[in-house]
Amino acid sequence: MTKSTVLSINALLNKALMTMKLAPTDRKDHEIKENDAQQESLTLKQKMRSYNLMTNCQPHTLHYAMKGVGYLPTPILEKLVGYLKGPTSKQYLHANAHMRLILAVNSKLKTPLELTPMHELRERFAADAVAMQAPHVWQQANDTIIGNMKRFTKQNEKLVHWEDKVIANADDGDMTIRCYQADASSHGESEKNDIHNSDETVSDETVLLYFHGGGFCIGDINTHHEFCHAVCAQTGWPVVSVDYRLAPEHPAPAALKDCITAYAWLAEHCHTLGASPSRIVLAGDSAGGGLSTLIAQQLTAPSQAAWSDLGIAGQKMFNLLERLPKPLAQMPLYPVTDIETDYPSWELYGEGLLLDHADVAVFDAACLDNSPLPRQHILNCPMLGDNSKVCPTYIVAAELDVLRDEAFAYAKQLKVHGIAVETHTILGAPHGFIHFMSIHQGIGQETGNIIDGFAHFVRDIISTQALLAA
Repeated sequence: MTKSTVLSINALLNKALMTMKLAPTDRKDHEIKENDAQQESLTLKQKMRSYNLMTNCQPHTLHYAMKGVGYLPTPILEKLVGYLKGPTSKQYLHANAHMRLILAVNSKLKTPLELTPMHELRERFAADAVAMQAPHVWQQANDTIIGNMKRFTKQNEKLVHWEDKVIANADDGDMTIRCYQADASSHGESEKNDIHNSDETVSDETVLLYFHGGGFCIGDINTHHEFCHAVCAQTGWPVVSVDYRLAPEHPAPAALKDCITAYAWLAEHCHTLGASPSRIVLAGDSAGGGLSTLIAQQLTAPSQAAWSDLGIAGQKMFNLLERLPKPLAQMPLYPVTDIETDYPSWELYGEGLLLDHADVAVFDAACLDNSPLPRQHILNCPMLGDNSKVCPTYIVAAELDVLRDEAFAYAKQLKVHGIAVETHTILGAPHGFIHFMSIHQGIGQETGNIIDGFAHFVRDIISTQALLAA
């Protein structure tokens, strides 16, 4: 997070609190000279401490600031939202005051993307996304201090360690992946019984391949570290997160090719993670959710005609796809699935939220304007391809999202083909809500439910396959 962002957030909230006469009035504050008090506003850390909401705000300031504000009484939160001219409860019926305050602050601080050079946008997003994450997810499970704290972990939650690896990408360069694994010593007997059949003595051998969001232009393995860490901790599955190339330097379908290459690497090396190539599951959010749907499609029904549009390199990719194992399941979160159709959510939620019409236009142009493929192409839009054989799919949509209805449309298309589909809509949540999983209590609970739900979805598939094979 940049220093200016911290100062901006402090300034906005300090001004709001002082306007509503919520400044602390303990003895220490009375000792400050009146002139100095007028010139220097208290920091958000001091404000929160005065209400006994936080004890430490040194690391991950944005995480503590946004989480701490959520502990204020609802009437105060509503006044803050009103002061910042944020959305009302009538506008967003299912979004509580804390979420609407987050949206209001975002609206005040947001700069139009077209006015920001892409490298600056990436740096800002990366800094803010990491600053919102809980500090504990950045502590390796094999650290001495963390090792001594094993007894404090939540029931059925495992300690996690991770390692970055470098593999060759689709165009013979280098690509980073981050591999997460749960600490075997933190596996509990109760959980073993949950994930095994009574006559089995090995794990379910599932591994999740994750593609981050960010409009194909921003984001990386750090910006989505917290979510991948949570998936590994809750499920016990290894997780592999892909740092694919970004537009506009690498327009479509560079990201798709990189992610297929990562899938091929995982199919070959998953045994090193204790997993089976027949039990690879896919997941991604936003643009990454779109990549998940494209890869699920091309792994089950690769289109030689589509890949031939990329010449010899495309033919090689098609040949690779034909040799790879099929994914077991996928979980796209608020995915990009249709680049042309105007759904009702496009008009309902295209302004004033975390992703708006202008943002979509910037990302769209960066990704597609210099692509070697036409805009309406199977490798750019999963709704145009053959989804009749796609793996079972667990779709997560956000209610307050311009992309909400295209997630529903994708689910409907799969159901028409007889694909096993579950669709879950997170009420009161905006696009990109997984970034709020540790700062907003409701979103944290919903995110945990999503992960648990997908784990049960996958394990039901495994159980069904075992029964059919018996």
